[in-house]
Amino acid sequence: MAIRTIRLAQLGALVTVIAVLAGGCNGASVDHDGSYRGFKLFSVRQKDETTVKHLRELQLSNDELDFWKLDRIAGSEAHVLVPPSQVKSFVADLLKNRIQFRELISDYGRIKDENTRFGSSRRLSNKNPILTKYLRHQEINDLLESYARRHPSFVSVNEIGKSYEGRSIKSITIRSPVAGNASRPIVLIDAGIHAREWAAPATAVYVISELVENAAKHRDLLDGLTWIVVPLVNPDGYEYSHESVRLWRKTRRPTGQHCFGIDGNRNFDFHWSEVGSSDSPCSDTFHGEHSFSEPETQAIRNELLRLKGSCKFYLTLHSYGEYLLYPWGWTSNLPQEWEIIDEVARAGADAIHDATGTSYRVGSSTNVLYAAAGGSDDYAFAVADVPIAITMELPGGGNSGFNPPASQIEEIVKESFVGIRAMAIDVARKYA
Repeated sequence: MAIRTIRLAQLGALVTVIAVLAGGCNGASVDHDGSYRGFKLFSVRQKDETTVKHLRELQLSNDELDFWKLDRIAGSEAHVLVPPSQVKSFVADLLKNRIQFRELISDYGRIKDENTRFGSSRRLSNKNPILTKYLRHQEINDLLESYARRHPSFVSVNEIGKSYEGRSIKSITIRSPVAGNASRPIVLIDAGIHAREWAAPATAVYVISELVENAAKHRDLLDGLTWIVVPLVNPDGYEYSHESVRLWRKTRRPTGQHCFGIDGNRNFDFHWSEVGSSDSPCSDTFHGEHSFSEPETQAIRNELLRLKGSCKFYLTLHSYGEYLLYPWGWTSNLPQEWEIIDEVARAGADAIHDATGTSYRVGSSTNVLYAAAGGSDDYAFAVADVPIAITMELPGGGNSGFNPPASQIEEIVKESFVGIRAMAIDVARKYA
């Protein structure tokens, strides 16, 4: 493997680009043992609209390239994980098109091993374990049940479905411990539709912990709203991402010869399969043979429809990218009364920026990222009549992307709660 530094004066400045030209590499997109040996993570500068369009075309044409972060905003950075067999051609393509890039991680397998080994098993301190490790599916469900046992007056747990492999998908409902049985607007939060996005279930669990353990501190959140949280929608994929393939995204139902799973956030029945998803069963964005083909997405659909008329705020947690996105995901047009959703999202973004300095981009999914039909937020807004439907793309782990080390969990979940809290307060004001 040769490493050279190439200076490209044609870019208008002497921009130093690290080009890693790997020869003689072979293998599939993931080693059979899921080690990701030799996979490289690149940051690519989207200096103009031409570059934005080119990277999007690469994403659509090559399933071997795993675009962790890609928006349509000129000046932003895209993050791409490239398998050994694709490194040489990927680098050559960028050089040919005079696109600036740099290597963030030379061997993702090494970084992945370090983070998962320590992040999944070792407590970093005597703090609450939800701040120091990524809880597994059974640990999350056990925690929900323990909250219901300890606080039966205002906490209850329900099974809203089972995954393809038979794991229980549970929701927790948290009401005001002192406000009686008065009807209040409902907030529905879910997380973990995409298996590899471990920060999302971790944040959902932290929201639950704050509302239950510190109920007195959050009286304004509880007196005005009823909270229903589904911390792990896709437990099969989540467990598989812990045990076998760290970057597994989909569910785990067999979908064809040697292919498994569908992208849950392309499986909802609103403009399903029209744009931004794949017909290929092996693709990470496979939308399924038909809408709601998966028991996991059926569970969220049923919950949304059960709450129709009373749910005023649907928030689905993903990672990563620091975005607050709202409908539509299938078109660049904006829905009627989009300004109200924008106000709520900006309340969250402003609160986070004021607290930590982190900047979230706010806008419709298509206009900030790209068109991708079949998402849960579009379905919640259009079919389940939820007036405020937002996707929150949480922070990543620096150069580790989907793989924040356990030492960063506390920072991510606490910062995210600041924004969730601010959005919920705004919703309560609007729909009290």
